[in-house]
Amino acid sequence: MSGRGDSEISEAREDEAIEGVEDVAGLDDVEDIEDIENIDDVDDPAHEARRARWMAVGTGALLALAGLAASTLRVTGSVPAVVPAAYACGAAVCAFAAFLGSRGRTRRALWLLIAGVMVMAMGDQFD
Repeated sequence: MSGRGDSEISEAREDEAIEGVEDVAGLDDVEDIEDIENIDDVDDPAHEARRARWMAVGTGALLALAGLAASTLRVTGSVPAVVPAAYACGAAVCAFAAFLGSRGRTRRALWLLIAGVMVMAMGDQFD
């Protein structure tokens, strides 16, 4: 047998395999194939972990800034000293939670965010 006939047979098999895959998947155009490739990115555990880390960092930083702003506003008023101290302590806990979240400790960061907000809420109750 000649080498030419073998290459034609292998090309025909490749074409049949490609057509078979498209028929099974029910895809008619290239856009559908690109959508399937993008679906794999959504289910990627590394992507979800990265998103959780960024969420913990962002939330922790936002709550820390809010606590510091509230502490600064309360210091200038005529309130007991425990009120701005509670806001500042809660902001520190939230900042630490943001740090832990950036290191991948998102569960601990979540619980620390809850604790920090609770400390700030206790400071608000003393007002």
